[in-house]
Amino acid sequence: MKDIVITSKGLRREALLLLVCLLGGVAVDVYAIIKYSRPFSELFQTLGYAVAIGLAIYFIVMLLRLLGLLIRIIFAKKDRSL
Repeated sequence: MKDIVITSKGLRREALLLLVCLLGGVAVDVYAIIKYSRPFSELFQTLGYAVAIGLAIYFIVMLLRLLGLLIRIIFAKKDRSL
């Protein structure tokens, strides 16, 4: 069985992507606080929801990346057969 090697560059890219998604979740929370004129103390009270939104965004991005990879693999196999 082959070993799977994850490079430090790949780890940094994934950590940065996760950080951006989590910041996006917090940004959505801040937008809702501003839109509905709530006190900014709610930012800390709803931090769990912001993290959940960020993780949902990360999961959606991962699914889109997987779909893109599958499409590339399918078209690469069709090109080889020609």
